[in-house]
Amino acid sequence: MDRRKSRKNIDQIIKRLKFTNLDTALANELKDPNFQKIWGKPTGDPYLDTAFAIIQARKEKNLTQAQLAQRAGTTQQVIARLESLTYRSYSLKTLEKLAKALGKKPQIRFV
Repeated sequence: MDRRKSRKNIDQIIKRLKFTNLDTALANELKDPNFQKIWGKPTGDPYLDTAFAIIQARKEKNLTQAQLAQRAGTTQQVIARLESLTYRSYSLKTLEKLAKALGKKPQIRFV
């Protein structure tokens, strides 16, 4: 999937999410077989991929944003911002705290 098509799909999803919370919207989107196929695949956009990775890791642990925030020593608003598909200001320190709270290790690669 090229980057423009991926971005267009993400934009369409964002529009559909407008009047719901992320957990409900994601549960609904995961019912769509086409969405399931692309959910775990990298988009090529490091910001989107980071947001998706955080959401996916949190879901695997069956945590709410508030529960993850408590484990990471931050607020639910920070977790919501990190999971935002438009957020662009990740800090390595914050990602390290988040990864630790999720029982994971962050990995940065240049490809």
